[in-house]
Amino acid sequence: MFPGALTASVGYWATLSLNIPDFTRYARSQRSQMLGQALGLPLTMTAFAFIGVAVTSATLLIYGQPIPNPVDLMARFDSLLVIAFATAVIFAAQLTTNMAANVVSPSNDFSNLNPKMISYVTGGLITAVIGVLMMPWKLMGSMGNYIFTWLIGYSGLMGAIAGILICDYWVLRKQHLDLAGLFDPQGPYSYSNGINWRAIVTLAVAVAPVVPGFLRAAATPGGQVAMPGFLDTLYTYAWFVTFGLEFVLYWAVSEKH
Repeated sequence: MFPGALTASVGYWATLSLNIPDFTRYARSQRSQMLGQALGLPLTMTAFAFIGVAVTSATLLIYGQPIPNPVDLMARFDSLLVIAFATAVIFAAQLTTNMAANVVSPSNDFSNLNPKMISYVTGGLITAVIGVLMMPWKLMGSMGNYIFTWLIGYSGLMGAIAGILICDYWVLRKQHLDLAGLFDPQGPYSYSNGINWRAIVTLAVAVAPVVPGFLRAAATPGGQVAMPGFLDTLYTYAWFVTFGLEFVLYWAVSEKH
């Protein structure tokens, strides 16, 4: 269970690690964004993880079974005051955490497709509609679905994208960003009609080894938990596999600066 849980944890944070520029772009200096992330993320997430473990352990002693879902735990209380307070906290968490982490990036993406027709707010509404159509409650239907199908599944894609970004910026371009070139149609980032085909092709190749394991996990009721075969093992380490492959492949086919 540990390798799958580890990859799922990395995949959980892989999205925000890729779209963190949507937030750090507003930082006044490199120092301010480094301090903000160093102080804001590790301390709070460690505290939240401890609270989750402590409360779930307490429910095992009090109710005879672990209740990890706060909503299910709320149903065990008779006090209207406690239920109202817990409901307010959950709503606040949705607005301040989930909305901030998961809506900012796609809102920018949709808006950038056609800024004249799609505003940032409209991009957020499009994101909300797609989020409902994805039926996330089915993904949360079981531990296996959530961890082995959803989190590990998309971590394979996130790992390949991270391999491109890190290799291109840290190795190929040696941390040099041509800010004016980002807005130049004929600049260094124009590639072939605006598309970096080397990145697209190598991404597909890097993700391919984990696809069989994903299909098996998706076809298994409740998600794939036991991963006995070689391809399933690759899928269990999906983020690490695709990141390493993509990093090497992209470096090999790209022009060295």
